[in-house]
Amino acid sequence: MVSAIVGLLLLAAAGVAASRIPFARGIVYGGTGALCALLALWSVQALAGGAGTEALALPLGLPWMTAHVRADALSAVFLLVVNLTGATASLFGWGYERAHHDARSGPVLPLYPLFIAGMNAVLIADDAFGFLVSWEFMSLASWLLVLSTHRDPDTPRAARIYLIMASFGTACLLLAFGLLAGAHGDYRFDAIRSHAPEGWAATLGVLLVLVGAGSKAGLVPLHVWLPLAHPAAPSHVSALMSGVMTKVAVYAITRVLFDLIGEPLWWWGGVMLVLGAITAIMGVLYAMLQDDLKRLLAYSTVENIGVIVAALGMALVFKAAHVPVIAALAMSAALLHVINHSLFKSLLFYGSGAVLCAVHSRDLGRMGGLIHRMPVTAAFMLVGAAAISALPPLNGFVGEWLLFQAILNGPALPQWSLKILIAVIGAALALAAALAAACFVRMYGTAFLGRPRGKEAGEAREVNSAMRLGMAVPAVLCVLLGVLPTPLLRLFEPATRLMVDAGPFDDRAYQPWLWLAPTSAIGNSYNGLVMALVIGALSLLLVVAIHRWASAKVRRSIPWGCGYDGLDPLAVTQYTASSFGQPIRRAFGSTVFRARDHVDMPQPGDTRPARFHVTWTDPAWHGLFTPLIRLVEWLADLVNRLQFLTIRRYLMLMFFALVVLLVMVAVTQR
Repeated sequence: MVSAIVGLLLLAAAGVAASRIPFARGIVYGGTGALCALLALWSVQALAGGAGTEALALPLGLPWMTAHVRADALSAVFLLVVNLTGATASLFGWGYERAHHDARSGPVLPLYPLFIAGMNAVLIADDAFGFLVSWEFMSLASWLLVLSTHRDPDTPRAARIYLIMASFGTACLLLAFGLLAGAHGDYRFDAIRSHAPEGWAATLGVLLVLVGAGSKAGLVPLHVWLPLAHPAAPSHVSALMSGVMTKVAVYAITRVLFDLIGEPLWWWGGVMLVLGAITAIMGVLYAMLQDDLKRLLAYSTVENIGVIVAALGMALVFKAAHVPVIAALAMSAALLHVINHSLFKSLLFYGSGAVLCAVHSRDLGRMGGLIHRMPVTAAFMLVGAAAISALPPLNGFVGEWLLFQAILNGPALPQWSLKILIAVIGAALALAAALAAACFVRMYGTAFLGRPRGKEAGEAREVNSAMRLGMAVPAVLCVLLGVLPTPLLRLFEPATRLMVDAGPFDDRAYQPWLWLAPTSAIGNSYNGLVMALVIGALSLLLVVAIHRWASAKVRRSIPWGCGYDGLDPLAVTQYTASSFGQPIRRAFGSTVFRARDHVDMPQPGDTRPARFHVTWTDPAWHGLFTPLIRLVEWLADLVNRLQFLTIRRYLMLMFFALVVLLVMVAVTQR
């Protein structure tokens, strides 16, 4: 495990040394993919064997400290998530850079394995110092990968905001670990477990972790960097940032709240439930407003992170209430959605990269009809869109089905406030799931169906075999894990039991490997294979019925062109992405985002074309960040006056500072 991370660092060095050698891409991407595949296989083997703890002390770090690394069941789950996506991203990235023929991709070559090495190092760190160093390593590598497209006009602003938010998150985590370490000052995780803080220190530490790791994950209102930075990066890096790096932040939240902090308080889970539900709804509403394909996918990541955090909050609530079976169910739903999202989100970002290579644009308004020009990519994108929309029998459905099974067990909680809260959260998550389905119907229909809306879309060509294979692996896994989810849940069982302090699960809760019954063998159950066969049979029957009994009298004529002459009327008059989203934008966005439609309709006789555009505002920017920026600017102007004081006033300031320090020392020594 450690040797694989060292291998990734060596590949980064090779990427620097061989960035101008033609076959260097194959070496770096091939070596990175192979090491990621080995780490993923190690994770599966560790989980299948019960995931015993493996610990190691390394002579690294500060002179008086030793770096501690440790891999337990939770680490193994997230190592599987990171490295499975890392392997497919390496394959897709190799083909992606070949297709681009872009000399600017040189900076990506050494930074790419560094980024994956940083994420892996976070997952095995067993002390706060190693965790924070690895966290910063991961953040800086991803920031530089975003800057690799610095010639794009929007990239510098995206990278600047990302760096600010990353620094803010790290500062919060630094303070959180300081509180967790407490007076004894031992930053090893074992020492933190044995001296878990209590009272206000524990509560403040939890809140700081939620803010610090939540800013990296994309929790609202700390999400503002995510839809800027993720689309700016190359598509395979975007897949890692959205599909994997956000899960490393989820790992940080899970590690602290379920492992290091000791006995949880029920209202910590309540805060996570509320944050998760708000994030899920806001994320999908943000996505509905987007015409940029990659930005739409980035906002969709915000929605899915909200679902995962809500599931973790539910697990924490049930753990605090000492209902381990339902806590394990909610934790299983969270971990399953973690790997599911890494699969279908990476697949969708790969597909967006393929579309970008073919159309040379991320604007949905310049796409259309790509199902005819890029049939393989269209098929894989359809799988990803259906999976993220939680449609059976794909993997997204299983994760959300398990989550709603946990929600339905809300009456098992002792507090009436929590029973009501979980019912409200369930309704909010159901709304988010419905809006997500509408969002991806809009995305897929606009990009792949209809007629081409631009010359590039009409001349698009299918991408190379490496990119298609990179998309095929997560697409197959989306189907496989939807049809057969039980083996994966059994594989994750050691991590689930470790996090919720549950004993071995009753085997009666699991039917044979085809069936999934979350709480009881006689209760609700799900069979993905039966569901797939039924859906396939009904679809086949419908196709046969339409071809057999539908009218054979087909009339062919030129459709009305709405006054357009010499143009393809079906291409000009078809629905756009904005028109698809207009009903939902008017229902929700007019109040939440202050969305407004602006129509410039010329008078009769005026030959000017009609113009339409939509304006909307992000409430996080106007409600939180804009006042904060003004406050910082005001304080900066205030402090700037110190540069122009006289010597007498400088001496007075030093005197008052000395008095304040002496008073503080006197108070603390009592």
